[in-house]
Amino acid sequence: MKRTRYFLIYLGMFVIALHGSDAGAQARAEKVRLVYSAVGSSQSPLWIGYEAGIFRKHGLDAELLYVGGGSRAAQVVLSGEVPIAMFTGAAVISADLAGGDLVNVASGMNVMPFFLVVGPSVRQIEDLKGKKVAVTRFASATDYALRYAAEKWPVKPDKDFTVLQIGGQPEMIQGIKSGAIQGAMLNAEFMILARREGFRDLADVSALGIPFPTSALNTSRAFARSHRDTVLRVVRAYSDSIHYGKTQKKFTVGVLSKYLKNDDVPFLESVYDLYLGKYVPKIPYPSAEAMKVALDQIAEKDPRARAARPEQFIDASFMQELDKDGFIQQLWR
Repeated sequence: MKRTRYFLIYLGMFVIALHGSDAGAQARAEKVRLVYSAVGSSQSPLWIGYEAGIFRKHGLDAELLYVGGGSRAAQVVLSGEVPIAMFTGAAVISADLAGGDLVNVASGMNVMPFFLVVGPSVRQIEDLKGKKVAVTRFASATDYALRYAAEKWPVKPDKDFTVLQIGGQPEMIQGIKSGAIQGAMLNAEFMILARREGFRDLADVSALGIPFPTSALNTSRAFARSHRDTVLRVVRAYSDSIHYGKTQKKFTVGVLSKYLKNDDVPFLESVYDLYLGKYVPKIPYPSAEAMKVALDQIAEKDPRARAARPEQFIDASFMQELDKDGFIQQLWR
């Protein structure tokens, strides 16, 4: 009886100590605000990390905020309101050429899974002449996707048809419904939803096979220097979240359901297979190749880009550190 009593006492002390340790760890978790710039699955590693408690696991008390469009998200980071955000690498380049200090620390997706979706008045590409076509924001991934695709079209943006910035994918679908616009560059999941509304997609930009920093994890160089440990922990949690998303399909489909506001399981599983199964890289190293494509595109309008190198817009040291300390290998063993 004595042994049993002492064992229960020690067990109770252990449980109290363990709970106290957890509470202490939560109290020590650093608050950090993170932005996602599109209601699209290229941003899903942030959602997964938040919903699965992975940021907390790595000592971060994360707050997720939505800011529609890559250029707006870049402005929020430049202002110091939020230190780290997911948006296109092209917005990093544009901001830095204008005097900013943004830098890409991890890749999100280096393909362009966008589709030109049109209303009933547009039957073929030539019908875009004199029409209005929407992107989320100028210099966003949707804007660059439109301009890349248009290189092969007989009609050109700004010359033959008007390009408008509307702010978000849901707003663009609503714009087509109302007739305020006649076309929009939508991501894959919203293209599927638009098809269900009876709209057609005329161009698949992903079929072009062009590497492009459609989605990337970005911060400012100033914040990366002054808060290196914070950025490192965010990148570690982000990499961990990608692994979790790729290996925990049922959970991740539930996360997609929440953020895409859709309960259609077959639709969500198709989205999962496309993004987590194909487009989001297992190991999210920044891609100089993808940044070069964006840089070349920007150079057509901004001569300052011609003297720039893609490497100056990325900082791979965080991913390199995770590689060196064995974290990446441990994740995927």
